[in-house]
Amino acid sequence: MSHVASSVRPEQELIIPGKGATKRERAADLELLAHWLDSVFRIPGLNIRFGLDVLLGLIPGFGDTATSLISLYILQAATKAGVPRVTVARMALNIALDYVVGIVPIVGDLFDVYWKANNRNVELMRRHAQATPSQERRLEWGDRLFVIGLMAMLVLLLIGSVIAAYTILAWIWNALT
Repeated sequence: MSHVASSVRPEQELIIPGKGATKRERAADLELLAHWLDSVFRIPGLNIRFGLDVLLGLIPGFGDTATSLISLYILQAATKAGVPRVTVARMALNIALDYVVGIVPIVGDLFDVYWKANNRNVELMRRHAQATPSQERRLEWGDRLFVIGLMAMLVLLLIGSVIAAYTILAWIWNALT
């Protein structure tokens, strides 16, 4: 088993539904994948961790797309594991946010160091796997609030973009006429 999965305390262990010993192996694979993408490297003295997501993100047009496609593997595993749809939606939004902000040069790379979408998504799966039915309802409600808040933010961003575009076009029109 990987060093990532073996460093997880038993009460934190992520078990993916399936047959036999392969459940633990699949969970370890997801944790290892998230570790490599988000936190395999450490900056000495600062204890800042980053992974291949940041390094590949430095390649314009390719890196963020490639790592987002790899992140979809964790999303697919969550779907197969029976994670509630609202939690899967939250995981998808984590990946989308990582991708959209990640494509902005420099700022996106710094954001990738902080956001760690894959570690977040594996943690969301872990929460789901360990939750009692009453905890599950609370977690789903929290996930709903996150999704609703992010969607509201996106709508406001869209409205702001339309207003800004209209203002700029009106200014240009007035300047030309």
